[in-house]
Amino acid sequence: MSLKDTSKFISLILRHKPETIGITLDEHGWANVDELIAGVSKTRDFNMEMLEEIVRTDEKQRYSFNEDKTLIRANQGHSIPVDVELEKKKPPRYLYHGTAEKYLESIESQGLIPKSRLYVHLSKDIETAIKVGSRHGKPVVYRVLAGRMHDAGFEFYQSVNGVWLTSNVPTQYIKRETFDEK
Repeated sequence: MSLKDTSKFISLILRHKPETIGITLDEHGWANVDELIAGVSKTRDFNMEMLEEIVRTDEKQRYSFNEDKTLIRANQGHSIPVDVELEKKKPPRYLYHGTAEKYLESIESQGLIPKSRLYVHLSKDIETAIKVGSRHGKPVVYRVLAGRMHDAGFEFYQSVNGVWLTSNVPTQYIKRETFDEK
């Protein structure tokens, strides 16, 4: 199996289903590295060097080790309740949310909701939002009036890999962007 496939498997374990390999996460989402390696090794060739390579080369910087590399966690995207110790931050005036055309009706009526995740994920620029939306079909980007939301009392967090998070975005704070597809 490729490292990419193994990275997806680790993402499933650390964000959604640690029980898949018989491990648990602590309240902050940390997993014991030795237990993770042992669990993943049951289904594929896997070791510490491979794990370090996945963490180092992951283009979205999904994972973090603790200082001595005995613990690892996903930086965000959890569907299980963990506190990844996010720091509240004042967002920029605008943030962006990339999605696919098939979700427009729901977004236009409900705003942005986290669905199975703990938070709505937002990007700092349109380009990143287009990339995110493209993973689900023809991309659509919403501009989020994050500054106004913050002024109205909404809380924002930024994960260690730069993704902005908030609990939800009501419809009055979103505006559909138009952009030229290349």
